[in-house]
Amino acid sequence: MTDIWEAGLATHPRPASPPAPEPLAPDLFAPDPLAPDPVAAESGTGVPRWLDLLDRTTRTCVALDRPDLARWLRHRRARLLDPQLRVLVVGGAKQGKSQLVNALLNATVCPAGDRAGRRVATVVQHGAAPSAHLVRRRPARPHDDEPAEDRLPLPVERLADLDAGDDREPHRGLLYAEVGLPRSLLAGGLALIEAPAVDWSDPVPEVTGIAAVTRADTVLFVTEATRELSRGELALLAHLGRSYPGMVVALTKTDLAPDWRRVLRRNRQRLAEAGVPVRLLALSATLRLHAARTGDQALNTESGFPHLVTHLRQTVAGKSELLAPAAVGLATRTVLEDLAAALREELSVQRKGGTSDAMSRLHEAQRGLEELRRRATRWQYALADEVSDLVSDIEYDLRERTRAVLRRADERLDEADPARTWQSFAEWLDGSLRDAAEANFGWLAERIDAMAARVAREFPPGTADRLPQWTPALLRDAPDRVDPLDRPTVDRLSLSQKVFTGLRGSYGGVLMFGLATGLAGMPLINPISLGAGALFAGKSIRDESLSTRKRRQATAKAAVQRHVDDVFARLNKDAKDVIRQAQRVLRGHFTELTEELRQAVVESARTAKQAVDDDAAVRDHRARRIQRELVGLAGLYKQATALGAGRAVLVPAQRRPPA
Repeated sequence: MTDIWEAGLATHPRPASPPAPEPLAPDLFAPDPLAPDPVAAESGTGVPRWLDLLDRTTRTCVALDRPDLARWLRHRRARLLDPQLRVLVVGGAKQGKSQLVNALLNATVCPAGDRAGRRVATVVQHGAAPSAHLVRRRPARPHDDEPAEDRLPLPVERLADLDAGDDREPHRGLLYAEVGLPRSLLAGGLALIEAPAVDWSDPVPEVTGIAAVTRADTVLFVTEATRELSRGELALLAHLGRSYPGMVVALTKTDLAPDWRRVLRRNRQRLAEAGVPVRLLALSATLRLHAARTGDQALNTESGFPHLVTHLRQTVAGKSELLAPAAVGLATRTVLEDLAAALREELSVQRKGGTSDAMSRLHEAQRGLEELRRRATRWQYALADEVSDLVSDIEYDLRERTRAVLRRADERLDEADPARTWQSFAEWLDGSLRDAAEANFGWLAERIDAMAARVAREFPPGTADRLPQWTPALLRDAPDRVDPLDRPTVDRLSLSQKVFTGLRGSYGGVLMFGLATGLAGMPLINPISLGAGALFAGKSIRDESLSTRKRRQATAKAAVQRHVDDVFARLNKDAKDVIRQAQRVLRGHFTELTEELRQAVVESARTAKQAVDDDAAVRDHRARRIQRELVGLAGLYKQATALGAGRAVLVPAQRRPPA
């Protein structure tokens, strides 16, 4: 009897399993994802429609400036045109993944049990003789479009010791291990890729990255039949289902799970609720290996592996007609959704107008114009308030200074006779008034500068220093505006007035003392009466001199008072004239400055408005173009959906004969 089993790494290619059983009846309510689709037929040019759709989607990615998506689609195209089917075997630690690969090939290719834990993928494909190689990434070169790979030979017996975590040469930069094995199942174009155990502590398992590196076409997910699928496994299957059609979930270790049928039903229900398109198969690697050793075909059938072998062979045979359209449907839908999302977001921005630079400048110009109006009102009020305060302060200061001079003048006139000291007094008064005028007008000049600076603060910082260089002539000539004091006409006691005053005073003395001495028998005029007359005459002259001096002082004070009042009135008018001139100059300067700023802001607003109008026209043109591009993407998406992407058959549990 011919041996129908394959054993050992060096065995020549023979059938990988007993003759395949009849395919299991599919669920009547689930469509077959690998059934021929009229959309997948050849186009009028002889090119399969899935390939034509893939090429058009690639060109669309290039046209929409997404070279990354175009590069990814080109890689998918190359893989789908390759007749080899690369199946990625994925699962958690100690779920029977390595044992499944070994049982399927009847060869110890992947370490299982306590020796498991390899952190590098292993690609098992057909080879004339057992062989192994390490594939590592070659250092990139400046003009390399894709990273090159180096293949290093490796003894087959060292496969079990392979560890990607080793940084020593030649393991540095290791991508995966490649094993060649003489098996008829592999000779048909099948390649199995055992991925490292999924690390469920990682929120984003690296299964997709491993599939991309090893260029996998579909996925065989391995989990124990002793429990239901976890949330993490369901999430990973849903993620893989968006990129890889024809996935299979293998429930292993059914020989250790008495209620594996219930687990199979529950997993089928949960996958259907999650919308994950997969096939479900219940397998036992232990029964498969035991059947291989004993040649028990019934036990091999009970292991479930013939169904897996049948499915793999059918998938290899129908890769171009069945798997490729489904894979293109998934890939193009994913790419088109990405492109459409970006276009819709851009279209929303275009329709809303966004906050373009032109619109920002227009808003800024409008705010600047409104702020300029407020500034114009503020600086006018500020200038009026400053002028009012300045007039009051300057007048009060000038009044105080002239009053101080007047008080000092009264004190000096009380101490001296104006008739004798008038010249020196007039010089002093003239100098004091000039000093007062110079001090008052000097402070006025400082106050005008301060007033201009305070009003200028109402303008933008860049224009605050642009103050007029202007000095009124009255400020420079203020001391010259003080006229000298005219000498007043004062009374003087002349010699004749003194004689007359003396005679008038002596008459009373002579008469009064002459009468008194006449009682004593003396004549009216006698030495005593003459002496008394002389005394009275001297006193009258002195009293008249004092009275005349006081009248001169009073006249001088009145004259000084009138002179100081005149000087104050003149200087006060000059100060007010200076303030009014300063007000006019500043008002003209700030009005001109406001007009310059207004013209600048208006010009800026006009330019910004023109830019906004141009930008709106560009946005409208771009929005119409995006809408046309979205219509084109919708057409491609409809064709991708028609390829049958995402459909699956949920295979019912196998019915085994009683053990």
